[in-house]
Amino acid sequence: MDKKPWRYCLEVQDLSAEYGERAAIQGINFAIQPGQMIAVIGPNGAGKSTLFKAILGLIPRQRGEILLHEKPALPQRALMGYLPQVEDINHDFPVLVQDVVMMGCYPRIGWCRRPGPTDHQSVRQALARVDMLPYAETQIGQLSGGQLQRVLLARVLAQDAHLLLLDEPVSGVDTASQQTIFALLDELREDGKTVVIATHDLNCVIDRFDQVLCINKRMIAYGPPNVLFREDILEQTYGHHLMIVQVGDRHLVVADEHGRPTRTRRREE
Repeated sequence: MDKKPWRYCLEVQDLSAEYGERAAIQGINFAIQPGQMIAVIGPNGAGKSTLFKAILGLIPRQRGEILLHEKPALPQRALMGYLPQVEDINHDFPVLVQDVVMMGCYPRIGWCRRPGPTDHQSVRQALARVDMLPYAETQIGQLSGGQLQRVLLARVLAQDAHLLLLDEPVSGVDTASQQTIFALLDELREDGKTVVIATHDLNCVIDRFDQVLCINKRMIAYGPPNVLFREDILEQTYGHHLMIVQVGDRHLVVADEHGRPTRTRRREE
């Protein structure tokens, strides 16, 4: 990976995108330094997946600019790795695990070239990093949800992207898979990769992420979790009441089951 000291890996400036005539997201502004791990949070339908697709050029922008390493992002698409939500994957498609991971190499080698020994080695190394090498010749329909998620992450690793956009990478997976995925993401961050994750797990955000982007069709706030996790910001983001409870050195985010207004509380045990 190029070690040039860019000030920002990714800059999103006044981004708005729409599906047909329906506005999906608008007024999104943030910048990410290289090697940071960023959480994107918001309720279902807030535009988290739309944001990723707009950054990747998979849907058209209404307005705004997206820069990768201080240059327009779209011509550098090969430097951006994308992990979609696992439910968007056709589990019945007759393809082997190793073939899925090899798809991550194609942005680098080109779709018209046959993979060489170096590419096959990259696939094996990526599968080994997510503890899925023994399943290399397994059809993806035979995998559990957690195993499939790790295979999709291996595909991103094989691409050797500078920016990773991961849409709910630990949603619905078992605890062991979550630990494997986050341990790997920590390694990638230490290697200088920039990781952006859409997630619903607010407790995880408090413990693991450098910055958090709160959106609900529009940008609500962007900054460190310990600054943004306040009652007013969370209510603007989610539209219902949450509270933050401190237990020892951990912060837990709890929804008010009855929908009653509640103040943010912190207590120690």
